[in-house]
Amino acid sequence: MTLRQRILKAIYPLIILASKFNGRHNHIYNNKDNTRPHTPVYTIPFELNEGSIKNLSVYKGRKILIVNTASDCGYTNQYEGLQILHNQYSGKLVIIGFPSNDFKEQEKDDDATIATFCKTNYGISFPLVKKSVVIKSPAQHKLFEWLSNKNENGWLDKAPSWNFCKYLINEDGILTHFFEPAVEPFDAGLITAIQS
Repeated sequence: MTLRQRILKAIYPLIILASKFNGRHNHIYNNKDNTRPHTPVYTIPFELNEGSIKNLSVYKGRKILIVNTASDCGYTNQYEGLQILHNQYSGKLVIIGFPSNDFKEQEKDDDATIATFCKTNYGISFPLVKKSVVIKSPAQHKLFEWLSNKNENGWLDKAPSWNFCKYLINEDGILTHFFEPAVEPFDAGLITAIQS
């Protein structure tokens, strides 16, 4: 871990406190009407960090939490909580990390370095995707295009506002929730959504 990463880890509680105090990055959006997607999510391919190609159909029947991540962000310490969730809800929940460099150059240059950082510092064993563009742009990853376009997912038009936004898809492929980055992995709203 670099000096910057150690400092960010040490001040993480202050970052969360400040986010809650000023109301930034801590909202939860809920698909209250249980609106079904216009386009199925299960056919969208993605490439894992080690090069294999998958689509979400391999996780059908489980909830899927998709998180855009970064190694040098104030929220990077959330990796720890995400790994605990991954272990605690194994068989019921799949977490997929999408490393991205879309916010102020906070991700490492190559996928091997990202994987090593995540494994060494946080013991990450959930799938990591190749570094991707998650914000709305012509280069946006197709899965994030689906997650942030209500014409595809049925109700939500929110692309990530920063690193560690969380999208929850239920067992039937319905996008049920969007959690902004300051919503921590053990937030009551996130746990309730996973358990429902």
